[in-house]
Amino acid sequence: MAVPVTAAERPTRAVSPRHFVRLKLRVLRNNFRGQAWRVALFVGGVLFGLWFAAGGFFLLAAPGLAGESRYALLTAAFGGGLLTLGWLLLPLVFFGVDETLDPARFALLPLSRRTLVTGLFAAALVSVPVLATLVAVTGLVVTAGSLGGWSAALVEVLGVLLGVLLCVAAARAVTSAFATMLRSRRVRDLAAVLLAVVAALLGPLQLLVIGAVKQADWDRLTGVARVVGWTPFGAPWTAGVDVAEGQAGAAVLKLLIGAAAIGVLLLWWSGSLESAMVGAASAGPSRDRRGAVAGAAVAQLFPRAVGWARRDRFGALVARECRYWWRDARRRANLITVAVVGIFVPVMVNLGGSQLVTEGGAAFGEATANSSPVLVSVSMLFVGVLAAVTVANQFGFDGSAYAANVVAGVPGRVELRARMVAFSLYVVPILGGVSVVLAVVLGRPGWVGVMAGALFAAYGCGLAINATVSVLGGYSLPETSNPFAMNTGAGMAKSLYTLLSMLATAAAAVPLVVAAALLGDVWLWLALPVGLAYGLGAALLGAYLAGDALDRRQPELLAAVTPRR
Repeated sequence: MAVPVTAAERPTRAVSPRHFVRLKLRVLRNNFRGQAWRVALFVGGVLFGLWFAAGGFFLLAAPGLAGESRYALLTAAFGGGLLTLGWLLLPLVFFGVDETLDPARFALLPLSRRTLVTGLFAAALVSVPVLATLVAVTGLVVTAGSLGGWSAALVEVLGVLLGVLLCVAAARAVTSAFATMLRSRRVRDLAAVLLAVVAALLGPLQLLVIGAVKQADWDRLTGVARVVGWTPFGAPWTAGVDVAEGQAGAAVLKLLIGAAAIGVLLLWWSGSLESAMVGAASAGPSRDRRGAVAGAAVAQLFPRAVGWARRDRFGALVARECRYWWRDARRRANLITVAVVGIFVPVMVNLGGSQLVTEGGAAFGEATANSSPVLVSVSMLFVGVLAAVTVANQFGFDGSAYAANVVAGVPGRVELRARMVAFSLYVVPILGGVSVVLAVVLGRPGWVGVMAGALFAAYGCGLAINATVSVLGGYSLPETSNPFAMNTGAGMAKSLYTLLSMLATAAAAVPLVVAAALLGDVWLWLALPVGLAYGLGAALLGAYLAGDALDRRQPELLAAVTPRR
């Protein structure tokens, strides 16, 4: 007679990366069940990825197909380096990272750090962006094979694989590290500075690249490409080109550099990952309020910035949102992005990056002289659009906590107006600072009204458009401390909603640009009051119309923004 075997006596199999991959695929399949819109967004993401992959493939394969060995190194070093930099920075400032498998959910399981890191890393490789990147960089294999034969092609295959692994490891390590920093209130100031510095590097880099291309000094560009080729950003991508040039030893060293960079990034990720799983740092000692009277207790819930607010439902919503925009890591990361990009984009557009690099101070004066109220209005319109698009998924920040508002029966118009006011308490000073800084840099103090008018008009239109987008197209965010995490499929949703809202906002704010072009000097005096009235009216109209829609679909919105376990 067979003796039954207990669960404790059954042989256990070691957990391997394939278990994490299977778990991710199963979670994805479950998320798509009964969610036609998720399937549609996923298909749209696949199509967009294929379009990106095809364009990147032909661009990187062009030197090999044309037999231009001179440009092969430039394409591999700069193309691969920019791709790695994009994987490093774009998750921080725009797209986010896929957190289908939230590391915090594995905290209580008996898994070693090595098992967890390798498993999550393997699961991260199963995604549409990784597949699109791999197809695109295959063009480097074609280039290396056309110029150096099969040996160069095989080495480039290894380099491409290492490069893709490096991109994913860099994205995971950096977002995990910044998530830990931004979650801790004690180091949030330092994290904000670091994030601003990282984003600020994009401006000087673009200036240098544009200036170098305009000069067409190919010898200098080739020298820069060789230097980039020995850094982790370009080493794995240029290995096959070195074999084609007869430098097999250099190719081996570059492959080792790529492998070592991946190892360092995974070690960095493992350290920050363990910290994220343990939990947030202590927010500080708690204060005993047992002796406080009821009025004082209520006053403590209102930050100093909203001390003017009435102690009613509207004021309570403003106080809550104001507090969340500073304390929530996700929201705080968006505010930092608005502050940094809002300064650099107008300066680069109005001063002309290529002229600054090629001609120094003379070009600065020429670019300043070539600036016009129309060009300034266009650049300010973009900043206002970018600032407002942050609230395109404002209910997604709340998640299941939005149920409290649904149960309390908060009117939609009150809800949206309160959210607009709280967000504006942070953004309006930033936008005012952008106008003043640009006026000083351009040496046009009389244009402050034009800048601020276009800026606030676009911002008000953006609040109106994104109020509707957030009500009709809200989606859930993962329950994780990582402010850059996104559910699978939500990245495509975020990109699509962002693009649509930005286009609609720009179209709504175009009359300010037209007025700047037609009215001439008169617009210098009318821009500020007209822009403020235009933006305020648009925001109030948007809250009025979107508020009715919110009243009708509160349950549906709550279901959409509630994370599915």
